[in-house]
Amino acid sequence: MNPAVAPGPGLRRSAAEALRRLPRETRDTLFLLLVIAITVGPHLLHLPPWCAVMVGFVLLWRARIALAGAALPGRWAVTALLVAAVGLTLWGERSMFGKEAGVTMLAVLMSLKTLELRARRDALVVFFLGFFLVLTHFLYSQSLPSGLWMLLSLWGLLTSLVLAHMPVGRPPLATAAAVAARTTALGLPVMALLFVLFPRIGPLWGLPQDAQGRTGLSGTLRLGGVAEVAEDDSIAFRVRFLGPAPPAEQIYFRGPVLSAFDGREWTRGVPTVPVSQRPRADLRPSAPALRYEMTLEPMRLPLLPLLELTPDTPGLAPTLPGWMALLRPDAQWQTDRPIAERVRIEAGAWLSAVHGPVDPVPGLRDHLRLPSGSNPRTRAWAVALRQQPGLASADASTLAAAVLQHIGQAGYSYTLAPGTYGADAVDEFWFERKAGFCEHFAAAFVVVMRSLDIPARIVTGYQGTDPPTRDGWRVVRQSHAHAWAEYWQAGRGWVRADPTAAVAPDRVRAGRSLRPPPGLVAGALNTIDPDLADRLRRGWEAVENAWNQRVLNYSRSQQFDLLRSLGLKAPEGRDLASLLVLLLAAAALGGAAWAWWDRQRRDPWQRLEQRVRERLAALGVEVAPHEPPLTRAARVRQVLGARGDALASALDVLARSRYGPDARPSAAGGTAWWRRFRQAAAAAAASATR
Repeated sequence: MNPAVAPGPGLRRSAAEALRRLPRETRDTLFLLLVIAITVGPHLLHLPPWCAVMVGFVLLWRARIALAGAALPGRWAVTALLVAAVGLTLWGERSMFGKEAGVTMLAVLMSLKTLELRARRDALVVFFLGFFLVLTHFLYSQSLPSGLWMLLSLWGLLTSLVLAHMPVGRPPLATAAAVAARTTALGLPVMALLFVLFPRIGPLWGLPQDAQGRTGLSGTLRLGGVAEVAEDDSIAFRVRFLGPAPPAEQIYFRGPVLSAFDGREWTRGVPTVPVSQRPRADLRPSAPALRYEMTLEPMRLPLLPLLELTPDTPGLAPTLPGWMALLRPDAQWQTDRPIAERVRIEAGAWLSAVHGPVDPVPGLRDHLRLPSGSNPRTRAWAVALRQQPGLASADASTLAAAVLQHIGQAGYSYTLAPGTYGADAVDEFWFERKAGFCEHFAAAFVVVMRSLDIPARIVTGYQGTDPPTRDGWRVVRQSHAHAWAEYWQAGRGWVRADPTAAVAPDRVRAGRSLRPPPGLVAGALNTIDPDLADRLRRGWEAVENAWNQRVLNYSRSQQFDLLRSLGLKAPEGRDLASLLVLLLAAAALGGAAWAWWDRQRRDPWQRLEQRVRERLAALGVEVAPHEPPLTRAARVRQVLGARGDALASALDVLARSRYGPDARPSAAGGTAWWRRFRQAAAAAAASATR
C-alpha cells in the first residue's frame, strides 16, 4: 500500500477530532442512524429489494440533513414515501397482514420516523419501534449469531435512549453506553427467571426458520446428484448415542428409498399391486436396541433421516411433538409436512435388524422393472455372470457377493468429480470410465441385480459422522450424504449392500467422506496449520450445539425436571406458575425496598450545593437554591470584589463541568473541585479580617 494514502494514526486522530467537533445533536443523530442500520440490516435478507433501497435512501438522506444542519422535509414528502411503501407492500405481498408485510412496514416506518425527529417524543417513538423490530428478528432465526447481533442492536438502542435523557452538556457516547450496559445487567436476572420458569407449550424454535431446508436429499436421484451434495459441508443434523457408539460401518441414516428407474432418473416407485399384496416394513430385531437423540436441521423433504433401522415400536419410535410421523413400507420414516425448523428427536434403532417379507409376494416384482432397451451391455454382462460355473442356481446373497467382488477387483475408482454421463450412464460407468461417486456404484449394482431377476432398490441418506465432541454429540454433514443398495433374499428379507465399501472401504469403515479442494481462506489456514481450520470449525459448532441444546431446546419437560430437583415429586403446570409468581413477587418486593432505600439517599450534588450556599452565606453572599453557578459567580464578584476572584473562578469551573459543551456530570461534584472552592473561600474570609 502507498504510504501516502495509508490510513495512519494521524488520519484516524483527525477523524476522531472531526467527530468531537460535531454538535451534540448531529453526533447523537448519526449514532442513532447507525444503530437503526444495524437493527434493520439482517431483515433486508428477507425483505423485498425495494424496501432495502427505500430504507437506505431515507437513512442517508437523514444523515445528510444532520451534517448540513438543514431543515427536515415537510409532511408531504414523508407521506409520499409512506404511500409508496404501502402500495409496494400490497403489490408484493397482496396483503397488509402477515409476517412479511408487517416486518416490511415496520422497517419502513422506523426509517421514515427519523425524518420527523423534532422533539424527544419523536426519538422515543423511534427507540421503541427499534425494540419491537429487534424482537421480530426472532421470527426468522433464533441462532446464536442472530442472538449476539440483536444484543448489539439492543445495546445501541438503549445507549441512544440514555443519551435522549441526558439533556445537559455533551455526555460522551462511552458514558451513555456504560449506563445502558448497567441497565441491561440489572434486567438479566429477571430475564433468566422468566426463561427458566415461564410455561412453555412447545420448543422455542416453533416459529422461526433458521435456515431454509437445503439438504441435498430428494425424492429423485440422477447420477452426480449425491456428489453435488457432498460438496456442501453444512450440518444436516447432530446425533448422540445413549450408550456405546456403534462402529462407523454400521452408522447409516436412512432417507428416501428409490425403486423406479426410467433410464436416467431414480424415483420412488408407485406400487402396481393391491395394498394387501404390497411388501411391509416388518422390522425384525436380532440385537438389543440402541437409543439415540438427534437435533435435525431444517429440511426440504417430509422425512426423518433416522438411524437404520428405527422401528415404530412404542419406546423406540421417534418422538416429534407437532408432527405426524409414520414408518413407510420401505422402512423410511415420513412426516406429514417438511421439517421447516430445527427439531430434536429421541428414538431407538435395531442396527442388526432385518426387514421386509421373507417369502415372495407379488409386490416384489415392482423392484425388478428396468426401462426397455436401457444399458444393454450391463444387462448382458449380468446374464453372462449368471452363466458362470457355480452361479447358475446361486441365491441372491451369492450373486451380490460376486458383483461386489467384481467392483473391488476390476479397477473402479471412487471420485467426487466423475464428470457427466450420457444416456446409458450405467453402461458408460460399468465398462468405460469405471470412476464415480456412491450413487454410480449403487445404481450399477441395482441394475445388475435386477438383470439377474433379483429385486433391488437404491437407498439414499447419510453414512458416518464427524468425531464426537466432549459432550458426546456427533455432527453429520451434507458431505456425509450417501447412496447404497438393498436386494431381496428369500427367507431373510431386504439386505443392505454398499458397493462403495468394495472400492473405497475408508469411506464406509471410517465414516470419512470425500471433500472438495479448500477455498482461499481454508487453504491459507491449512498451509499454516493443517488442523487449525478443522479445530476452529469444530469449536464454533460445539458452541452452537450448546446454544441449541441448552437454550433453544429448553422445554417443558426440563422445567419439570427442575421442579423435581427442588423436591416436588409430581410437578404440574400450576406448580411452575406458582413458583414463578412467588419469585416475581419476591423480586418486586426487593425492588420496592431498593427504591425506598434509594429515595432516602441524597444526590451528592445536592449535598455539595448546600455546602456551597453555607460557605457563601458565611462570606455575606446570599444566593437562592435555584441559581446556577454562573449567577452565583457574578454575585460573588459583586459583593466581594477582587478578593472573591478565586472563589468566582471556582464557580465558573463548576458551570463548565456541569453545563458546558464537554460537560461531565459525574466529575462535577468531585473532591478536587470542592477542595479548590474551600481553599478559595478560606482565602476570601482571611483577606476580610486583614
